[in-house]
Amino acid sequence: MLSREKISKVLLEALKSGGDFAEVFVEDTINNNISMSNGNVEKIVSGRDYGVGIRIFKGFKSIYAYINDDSLSSLLNTARKAALAIGDLKEDQNINLNFIERVNKNINPILYVPSYISTDKKIEKLNLAYNVAKSYNNEIVQVTTTLLEKDRKILIANSEGLFTEDRNIRTRLGVLSVASNGKENQTGFQSPGRLMGFEFFDHIDPEYFAREASKTAVTMLHADYCKAGKMTVAIENGFGGVIFHEACGHALEASSVAKGDSVFTNKLGKQIASTKVTALDDGTMPNLWGSINIDDEGVPSERKILIENGILKNYMIDKLNGRRMNMVPNGSSRRESYKFAPTSRMTNTFIANGEDENEDIIKSMSYGLYAKKMGGGSVNPITGEFNFTVAEGYIVENGVIQRPVRGASLIGKGSEILMNIDMVGKNLDHGQGMCGASSGSVPTNVGQPLIRVSEITVGGR
Repeated sequence: MLSREKISKVLLEALKSGGDFAEVFVEDTINNNISMSNGNVEKIVSGRDYGVGIRIFKGFKSIYAYINDDSLSSLLNTARKAALAIGDLKEDQNINLNFIERVNKNINPILYVPSYISTDKKIEKLNLAYNVAKSYNNEIVQVTTTLLEKDRKILIANSEGLFTEDRNIRTRLGVLSVASNGKENQTGFQSPGRLMGFEFFDHIDPEYFAREASKTAVTMLHADYCKAGKMTVAIENGFGGVIFHEACGHALEASSVAKGDSVFTNKLGKQIASTKVTALDDGTMPNLWGSINIDDEGVPSERKILIENGILKNYMIDKLNGRRMNMVPNGSSRRESYKFAPTSRMTNTFIANGEDENEDIIKSMSYGLYAKKMGGGSVNPITGEFNFTVAEGYIVENGVIQRPVRGASLIGKGSEILMNIDMVGKNLDHGQGMCGASSGSVPTNVGQPLIRVSEITVGGR
């Protein structure tokens, strides 16, 4: 990628205006995307994203610049312009850079690099998913299947002497089914992903996810509209964890905490959730969608207990906000690409298994909503107020799951929902998503077992 000599010259140039830290981030990423609609290939797109990011700190001030021309003259010019944003250039600096290369432990082994797998084999998998989804029911009128692959190589070097490289490969399948009765449509979507190569398909069953997508679409097509009101809600495992991720997880990132924009600022050691709740962010789980060997500042990934039995134990911390908080970075700094400065972000964030039996959670509900599958939503990151759609929901009466309902949404505040979780089951599972924030869109896992929220506002009709 870039030689040590070239990087050293760039870092020295970046420090000429009195910065106390400088960093070079090099990225070389190959993206492949195959999309099929109703069994026909719509597009096959391949691309390469290459560039260099240069970052400078001076106290709590940060400057970031990037370029996709890695010639020495262009890199030095970019570093000089970034340095000028910090202060006046000084040629008489006396700085010695001594790089120590670190080889990172690879906790995410790859067996089959996707670029070496034939397109025909990939289309085979998409066709399999299409055929199963389309044949599920004659009300399925359209099926779109996609395969996304990303092969990312990075190099990180900084003025503290760090010099390290990493590579990760991610693969994701998408199945979107549309059901119609001639008057209206309903959709179902499944999108499993892993930090894996083509061996991904040895670990997930495309037929299962295809059926699930079509099942949701058909079920919701025949569902009545959900009534609105406050009620008890059981939220199923896997992607149900998106509520914790959005409404609470972002408020535990140092980018919010350090500026006082989080409801959890200065709450370490205090109870912020029900004693039933233990939540983690763990980037060290092998081959999961949100896992990393190192973060985008070169810090090794960590398993972080965020909340333990309701007590706030930790935040997710990047280097710059760690300075502001006087806390050590803990492998939480991420970015979409070299075009973004990194900041604190989640990896695999989930509520841990509890002690309640899953069947007891449903049996405990005299009346309420069972949110089997969650959809998208919106969150105010400062207040934690959220509004999430329920992609597949059912009314529960007298401890039994009854009729399906559609149009439901969950409305609340992150800090309140944490306190209202009064039962936590034992079937922890994870769902995959792309999380957007100031440093771009990054792959993250969300997860939880089946949980019960004693009271939450349900939007509907």
